[in-house]
Amino acid sequence: MFDLTGKTALITGASRGLGFAIAKGFFDHGATVVINGRNLETLEKSANELRAKGGNIFTSSFDVTNSDAIKSSVADIEANIGAIDILVNNAGIQHRELLADLKEADWRRVLETNLTAPFLVAQSVAPGMVKRKSGKIINICSLTSELGRANIAPYTTAKGGLKMLTKSMAVEWAKDNVQVNGIGPGYFLTEMNTALVEDETFNNWVCNRTPAGRWGEPDELSGAAIFLASQASNYVNGQVIYVDGGFLSSM
Repeated sequence: MFDLTGKTALITGASRGLGFAIAKGFFDHGATVVINGRNLETLEKSANELRAKGGNIFTSSFDVTNSDAIKSSVADIEANIGAIDILVNNAGIQHRELLADLKEADWRRVLETNLTAPFLVAQSVAPGMVKRKSGKIINICSLTSELGRANIAPYTTAKGGLKMLTKSMAVEWAKDNVQVNGIGPGYFLTEMNTALVEDETFNNWVCNRTPAGRWGEPDELSGAAIFLASQASNYVNGQVIYVDGGFLSSM
């Protein structure tokens, strides 16, 4: 039920971190994987790590906030690699600053990447899925899809919106056998969180606040992604699965 052989997956923001962990999971379960990012050199380095195992891994470098680049790249992937069966909207950025000091440009930049981009990429990929009456879209949400935290208002706003965008996509495309779900990672050991991990006070807070008592390892996210990308989740739609070590369940 979890076999992805014969499926083609596009994962945005997948040159490293959680996106690359998902790419490895899909790859290990038989999928042809296309990883996206803006830095082609970094993408190729990551792709070569998987190519060494054999199998199909491709790169597609485009800006997920540029609708023309998205359309062109999606068309190229479907013409030269294969129809996109699975889309993972993973690309995201963070900006840490108090609301009172936040510049409008930074607000817009975070929302464009974390909320508008998933809309734009899905809007380009979904018509093919609808036509084929088959598809899986996974949006990478966050604990902040449910909870607020000081200093990251643009991020929490975008991730809260992405949760509702996930539900809207699911409602509109369910009749065409397209399942759209989200994954909400807890605190994971990724490059984007390096400063937080190295902050002793924050690190202690995460470990004490999380029932598992630790940060998550990137590879621990791939299981939920494989489930949502496979036929095992054919009747799961509009949900967000939180992979958080129990964080949201604890007071």
